[in-house]
Amino acid sequence: MTTTTAPLPPASTLAKPRDGLATRMADPLFNIVTVGILVIAVMMIIYPLYFIVIASVSDPNLIAQGKVWLLPRGFTLEGYQTLFANDAMLRGFGNSLLYTAVGTLVSVSVTLTTGYALSRRDMPGRSLFMVLFVITMFFDGGLIARYLVVRDLGLLDTMWAVILPGAVGVWNLIIARTFFETNVPAELREAAQIDGADDFRFFFGIALPLTKPLIALMAMTHIVAYWNSYFDAMIYLNDESMYPLQLVLRNVLVESQASASLDTGSIDSYAAAQRLGELIKYGMIVVSTVPLLIIFPFLQKYFVKGATLGALK
Repeated sequence: MTTTTAPLPPASTLAKPRDGLATRMADPLFNIVTVGILVIAVMMIIYPLYFIVIASVSDPNLIAQGKVWLLPRGFTLEGYQTLFANDAMLRGFGNSLLYTAVGTLVSVSVTLTTGYALSRRDMPGRSLFMVLFVITMFFDGGLIARYLVVRDLGLLDTMWAVILPGAVGVWNLIIARTFFETNVPAELREAAQIDGADDFRFFFGIALPLTKPLIALMAMTHIVAYWNSYFDAMIYLNDESMYPLQLVLRNVLVESQASASLDTGSIDSYAAAQRLGELIKYGMIVVSTVPLLIIFPFLQKYFVKGATLGALK
């Protein structure tokens, strides 16, 4: 008994997969709405930053009248000239660079080493240490207790008063521990031990190279935190030569506003002081933000990956 096979239809009649263009154009209305929403979202994010830049070089009177919205008007660099004419600002910029570099190095180093230790299931007291760390997320001794500790340790008016109190964040520590648990398997460590690698060699030679996204994530979060920090410096530092940039800019803005409010001269002088204060306010936002905007693009590609791989499931 023989069976016959039905002939295949001609190749020209077979269904062809739609190309990319046809797929994208399958629902034009959906595409238009989606692109429109994305454009609006991008504009809502970018325009405030752009407005700060043009406002820093525009006449504050025209800004108050709503005449500045796309291009600068009444162009002036008076705000930037006032900021950069202050010697304390350049000194504060250098202090902020120092605090940010050293603080980020200390914070990332301590967070990674502690997170790796807590990820080891053979570490004695691992659960107890984790509980003690988590407790600090819910209970805090307060500002007075922290100040007394910093004072008794002899850290007042030193760089370490700005760096050490916030060197380790428990949330970042949990992310680091989870990252090591999920991306550095115990089998890899056992294989390295068979080859003669001790714990230090495994951590620095094998574990750390696998954690580049996590290192970039930790570095970026701590860079932003240390660069924008001013409250700790205001509390623990009395020597103005050690003030970071953010505290210097705050003091310049407060002094300009105070001089305007205490001005007992003519209305014109009061208006001029108010005008300078507005220019300084916009200028200080630009000056304090530009360094972060320069650094972020180099770490951005690791940022999302590190946060995703180290996130809690």
